[in-house]
Amino acid sequence: MTAAAPTSDAGSTAPTTPLGALSQLVQDALDAGTSLRRLGERAVDPETGEPISWQYFQKLVKNPPASPPDPRQMRALAAALNKPYRRIQEAAAKQWLQFEATEFAGYGEDVKLIVAHLAGKSPTDVRRWLRMIEAEERAIRELDE
Repeated sequence: MTAAAPTSDAGSTAPTTPLGALSQLVQDALDAGTSLRRLGERAVDPETGEPISWQYFQKLVKNPPASPPDPRQMRALAAALNKPYRRIQEAAAKQWLQFEATEFAGYGEDVKLIVAHLAGKSPTDVRRWLRMIEAEERAIRELDE
């Protein structure tokens, strides 16, 4: 009795490890068409004026560092990704500390009211609102470029 010859796995891809929360935000920007170099151009800490390089974004997606970014780097990441600093902090805390914020702190009453309103909507309505918000963010980015 002979065994079948093994088949080549050259065309298959190995299962990938899921990205951490901050790495996923970077990957989402790349998936949306923003280049690593463009992220690097926009990655400037508004408080200190210090930039971070496009290579840091590549590292976050391909081989994340063992330590989380410092506040200066997080501010630069927020600027590059066009996300609130708080969102970057939460993603870094989740990725490196396995900490997920459960309270809705740091936001004004209007934002809390909007979230409470959406909490009662159907999944379809929530997705519709999310698409509207994302479209508005894209429009702002396009105006800034």
